[in-house]
Amino acid sequence: MTREVFIAHVEREQEALRGFLLALCCGKKDDADDLAQDALVKAYLSLTGYQSKGKFRSWLFKIAYNTFLNHKASCRTMESIDEARTLVSGTAADSSFAHQDLYLALRTLPPKERSAITLFYLNGYSIKEIAAITEASESAVKTQLSRGRDKLKAKLQL
Repeated sequence: MTREVFIAHVEREQEALRGFLLALCCGKKDDADDLAQDALVKAYLSLTGYQSKGKFRSWLFKIAYNTFLNHKASCRTMESIDEARTLVSGTAADSSFAHQDLYLALRTLPPKERSAITLFYLNGYSIKEIAAITEASESAVKTQLSRGRDKLKAKLQL
């Protein structure tokens, strides 16, 4: 893949990538932007590993997901929405942000459940695609989705 083709692919997928990482980082835009930048650099340096028969977006999201896992300490899991709200009040989350409660609830989920929920509901990936991105079995992804949904439902009904 040439540099120009890579840039064209990135321009097409950049917004989706940032949205994915924003959800994984629980609405912390600066962290999501840093991870997106890291993921794009890693992707460019790993172009020889990209097989053009696969989806560029899935390949890029897999790199971004692994980058997130390597930096997940920046978005630690909270016990409750109130704990997350206390942590982000006045700092990471903009109070006018449209999905703030969802991001606060996502922050209470373990990273694997958060990733599955984000990929499935916010990015429209199938269970099979999520399994490939996260290197988990399809049954593990189904379990993560089920547990994540149950936890989000309980947290958001407060």
